[in-house]
Amino acid sequence: MKCPVDKSVMMVVEHRRIELDFCNKCSGVWLDANELELLTAVLISEGARVPSLEAAPSIKKPMRRCPICRAKMEKAWVGKDPKALIDRCPHGHGLWFDAGELQKVLRDLCTPDSPQYQDVVSFLGDAFHATHVRCATKET
Repeated sequence: MKCPVDKSVMMVVEHRRIELDFCNKCSGVWLDANELELLTAVLISEGARVPSLEAAPSIKKPMRRCPICRAKMEKAWVGKDPKALIDRCPHGHGLWFDAGELQKVLRDLCTPDSPQYQDVVSFLGDAFHATHVRCATKET
């Protein structure tokens, strides 16, 4: 599969039978349909919920093409403020996260000191060279 940003060939990284496509050049991550839900399942068991996507149609950023169907992807906001602006296939093939965006979304979902979160973060840090991923503190 080719990266929607720089067209380089992405590598497949697997964690708990979930395959993520990673671009070693721009550090972006492609998640096929439902893989975000599978990846966050361990966090959901801790009381977090799968992040919702909010359409961002007025954003004027370069349109990227889905690496599966080549359709122009839509922009969507995800996570807590500040939200991450990601790309999603209009046909539901998957989601594109630029460097650091997936980690930010997962960080928004976690509970402090959650071993499940630390497992996912450790995987992402090892696989994607994410050295500064930390759990957000609970709001009081």
